[in-house]
Amino acid sequence: MEENRYLAIDYGEKRIGLALTDPLKIIASPFLTLANDDKFIQQLMQIIQEKTVSRIILGIPFCDDGSETKLVPAIRKLQEQLIALTQLEVILVDERYSSSIAEERIRSTVTKKSKRRQKSLVDMNAAAVILEDYLKSVS
Repeated sequence: MEENRYLAIDYGEKRIGLALTDPLKIIASPFLTLANDDKFIQQLMQIIQEKTVSRIILGIPFCDDGSETKLVPAIRKLQEQLIALTQLEVILVDERYSSSIAEERIRSTVTKKSKRRQKSLVDMNAAAVILEDYLKSVS
């Protein structure tokens, strides 16, 4: 049997953070941050193929009161697009607080202040938080 992974996506207007599980689907690791531009889907499809992704976890941001943020329509559109392109299951997961959890982790683990300021680091770590939450919910 071929080993495959889960991919989590932290969607943003400028950057999109990605995280992957290990082939046993136990550990979620920050992977990469891509620019949200016209090359994004092509780059994402290449990663899905190269990393033998079998399921996509897509963070969906809600406000504290449970209402949807302005990004939700774009995320739902991305979900439909990914299902059509990959025929994979694309699961929406509440990503409330994932960025603040990611920022806290970065503050406690990354010693260099200039590196801690890199927004791309937050994006891929937020994707890892989303993926960890998903893995906990299915175990």
